[in-house]
Amino acid sequence: MAKQQRIIVGQVAAITGGGRGIGQATARALVREGVKVAIGDIDFELAQAAAEELGSAAIAVKLDVTDPESFADFISATEEQLGPVDIIINNAGIMQLGPFLDEDLATTKRMIDINIYGVHYGCKLTLPKMLQRGRGHIVNVASSAGKGGYPGGASYCGTKHYVVGMSEALRWETRGTGVEVSCVMPVVVQTELGSGLPQTRGVKHVLPEDVANEIVSALKEPRFDVFVPRSAGAINQVAGVLPRRGREAIIKAVKGDKVLMDIDLTARRDYELRAASKSTTAEMESGADRQLEESKGS
Repeated sequence: MAKQQRIIVGQVAAITGGGRGIGQATARALVREGVKVAIGDIDFELAQAAAEELGSAAIAVKLDVTDPESFADFISATEEQLGPVDIIINNAGIMQLGPFLDEDLATTKRMIDINIYGVHYGCKLTLPKMLQRGRGHIVNVASSAGKGGYPGGASYCGTKHYVVGMSEALRWETRGTGVEVSCVMPVVVQTELGSGLPQTRGVKHVLPEDVANEIVSALKEPRFDVFVPRSAGAINQVAGVLPRRGREAIIKAVKGDKVLMDIDLTARRDYELRAASKSTTAEMESGADRQLEESKGS
């Protein structure tokens, strides 16, 4: 007998990094379901454009997920204009790639600030009121990289491990309270963040709409593990019971050990510059050009 789906019509969702990619696709999908959405993004003009496209069911709010005060203002604006937050989707994240020893500390810190603190603040600011109301849904967007370590993305994988681990702990702590927790773990997504990454064998890149649809599905029929595509979950389950050599053999067989290492730096240049946007333009362009020159010489 099929489970009865939850009704999400009329609920309020706050989405971080909602101006582009997975966040924007999720905002569209939720509005189609009758959900009111607050689109938070550090690029306010982008958030405004996304909200205007969706009409009166959406608002745009400038949001820096690394700043707890900015995040608190985002939640307050959402509550004032749309109502209590029923759904928080902690989606904002960056992925800067390269060998571990080549990564400067500013890059490492930025990924930690956005990918870890950006999720941490979202949970801290919304969970108390959800618990008071006895309902709510936290959706943390991690990555399949949060289930393994892949060369070329040591810090990125580490930040996504945190998201998976924290989400699992919150699931235990909120059990029986009426609050649900879901952890979204997509493979490479065809967004700017995933530009220049090679295909793996067996598991192809997915679209942001694929991730958005799975998020909507998890909201209607709550589940913790949200793999995109779902076949990635089966692969992860099989690999989880194998000894390390067996797991690594599977990763090599599907070329998972190459996905964050054998990248097209030219295709990723614009993204890498934007992801490092707190540096000066000259520093960003110098670093990106240096990386390109090094790749040509190798």
